[in-house]
Amino acid sequence: MKALLQRVSRASVTVNGRVTGEISRGFVILLGVTHTDTEAEAIWLAAKVAGLRVFEDSEGKMNLSLADVGGALLIISQFTLYGDARRGRRPSFTEAATPAHAEPLVAYFCNTLRAQGFTVATGVFGAHMNVEIHNDGPVTLMLEREPALL
Repeated sequence: MKALLQRVSRASVTVNGRVTGEISRGFVILLGVTHTDTEAEAIWLAAKVAGLRVFEDSEGKMNLSLADVGGALLIISQFTLYGDARRGRRPSFTEAATPAHAEPLVAYFCNTLRAQGFTVATGVFGAHMNVEIHNDGPVTLMLEREPALL
């Protein structure tokens, strides 16, 4: 499971002209799932996201977590995070999980964060989405569980 995390001042997602999710200060997470991912990866990644200290404290240092600043999350399923463009001009997506495998894990990841008290907005799984991101900083991190930790 991979998460491209962006610290934002605000963000929204629109599907077919309708806003399906929006947040103010917090994180946008583009979330990718691969074939071998399980609920264990979702739990690990949710804990990592919840504990990251990337918001500035009164001294301007990245020392505060999402909970410390009362932030929210906008989570967007993103199979293209598992795209492989090393060969040719068209990426291969064979490492991306099938929708039947990925959709429940994306939902589980979202629900794990909700259970920790976070406000979580989402896009629509499998839909064409327009995502508006106001990256704050910018701060962007790729989070992925190391295979050796599995």
